[in-house]
Amino acid sequence: MNASQIIFYLISAFVLGTALLAVTTRKIFRSAIWLLFSLVGVAGLYFWMQVEFVAAVQIIVYVGGVVVLIIFSIFLTHHSGSELPKPPLKRTIFSILAVLLGFAFSYNLIAGYGFPTTTSEKPFVVPVSAIGEQMLDTKKYGFVLPFEVVSMLLLAAMIGCIVIAMRSIPKGKSIQKPATPISANGGTFKQVVESTKTMEEKTT
Repeated sequence: MNASQIIFYLISAFVLGTALLAVTTRKIFRSAIWLLFSLVGVAGLYFWMQVEFVAAVQIIVYVGGVVVLIIFSIFLTHHSGSELPKPPLKRTIFSILAVLLGFAFSYNLIAGYGFPTTTSEKPFVVPVSAIGEQMLDTKKYGFVLPFEVVSMLLLAAMIGCIVIAMRSIPKGKSIQKPATPISANGGTFKQVVESTKTMEEKTT
C-alpha cells in the first residue's frame, strides 16, 4: 500500500465518519457543522483525483453556499441550541434499510465495472474553458438545463433549513408570556406605583 492509497482511505473514512455524525446527532447546529466537514472531505477527494475545478466548485457551492446558508438560517430562527426530536422506530428502520440498499447498489456497480489496477491511458485532464462551454451549450451534449436546475439549490436549501429549524409549539402548551417586572421589595411594578401614591397622599 503506497502513500496515495493511504491518503484515499483516510479521506474516505473522514467523509463517512462526519456524514454519520451529521445524521445521528440530535443537535441541529452540530449536524450542520458535521455536514460542513463531510463536504470538505468530498472536496479533498476531488483534489486527490487532481480535478481541481470540481473541488473548487464543491467548496464554493456546497461548503461556502449551502452549509453557510443553513447555519445562518438556524441562527435566524433562534433554534441553534435545541435538540431535534427522537425519530420514531419505523423511520429508523427505514433509514437503515435505505443505507444497506445504497451500499449494495454501490458495491454492485463497483464489482461489475472492475476498476483496473494499472492503466496506460493519459490522466483525466479537461480544460476549464471546455467545462464552461458545455455548461452553457444547448446542443446534444450541453448542460444548460441541469445548470439552471442546480441554480435553484440555494433556494431549496434555505427553505428546507428554515422548515427544519422553525420554532414549533407543542400541543397542549401555550406560549409563555414575558414575566411582569418585579421590584426589589418583591412586589410588581403596579403595586409599587400604588404604594407610592398612597404614601404621598398620607404625607399631604
